[in-house]
Amino acid sequence: METLVLNGLVNGLIVGGVYALIGLSLTLLYGVLRIVNFAHGEFVIGGSFLAYVLFNSLGIAPLLALPIAAVSFFAAGWLAYYLLIPRLARSDDPENMSFLMMYGLSIALSAVMLLLFEADSRSIDYAFSPISMKVGPIYVSTARLVAFGVTIVISLALSWFLYRTLPGKALRATIMNREAIQIVGVDVEQLSAFAFALATGLAGVTGVLIALVFPAFNAFSGAEYSIIGFIVVVLGGLGNPLGALLAGIIYGLAEQLATVFLPQALAQIVGFAILVGTILVRPTGILGWRAQR
Repeated sequence: METLVLNGLVNGLIVGGVYALIGLSLTLLYGVLRIVNFAHGEFVIGGSFLAYVLFNSLGIAPLLALPIAAVSFFAAGWLAYYLLIPRLARSDDPENMSFLMMYGLSIALSAVMLLLFEADSRSIDYAFSPISMKVGPIYVSTARLVAFGVTIVISLALSWFLYRTLPGKALRATIMNREAIQIVGVDVEQLSAFAFALATGLAGVTGVLIALVFPAFNAFSGAEYSIIGFIVVVLGGLGNPLGALLAGIIYGLAEQLATVFLPQALAQIVGFAILVGTILVRPTGILGWRAQR
């Protein structure tokens, strides 16, 4: 039993790190633009399919696919922002229109991936050497450990960017008070475009990591990761990047440990139970108070 628990803890940290990146990119988008992106999971799975194509067609390893995914999805996000978001500002009800637009985009992206890759689940047949490494009394897939290391590096780099650079501080200030930052002369339009592109780029990178951590993915997997992202965002506190990181780890640990003690069918509802409990006890989320200060 101790070995099973330790295995759940290790895998929970690894999976939770991936979930944290999904929530982090989603909370940046919501915090700056106040847009609930239902298509975020499709962007994530798009990154997985990009890694799949690069490896199977060009022989590019998943780690080398990370910067390609970051740049290409960042550019796609920047383009998507100027094609879609400014139109919302001219509508009579921007909030409801954003729901409809992003939901429609989600369906469209799923349809495109279905057309290109069909409904079959895909995986990247790539193995590190050695295939697994010993962590205490258990063996963990090297691919998962590498993905966890990349997750830590990305999280630290993003934290440095948000808290140590001027553009990052401007993003956090926009999350806290969008109107106030406009008064001091910050171009909120450009900042919003950058936030959308950054969130999309992070989604693409996360998709590459998902291809390493999870055994398979398909054109319909996006909805699952969108739901996970929303859970992480609500748990951590709307618009709070640090809260998203913490909530992702908590959710991943709860999900993996639940599989040790509970049947598979019941284990899947543990994360939702934590979400409901958090909303009842602390509606603002784990670190929601910081977003209000």
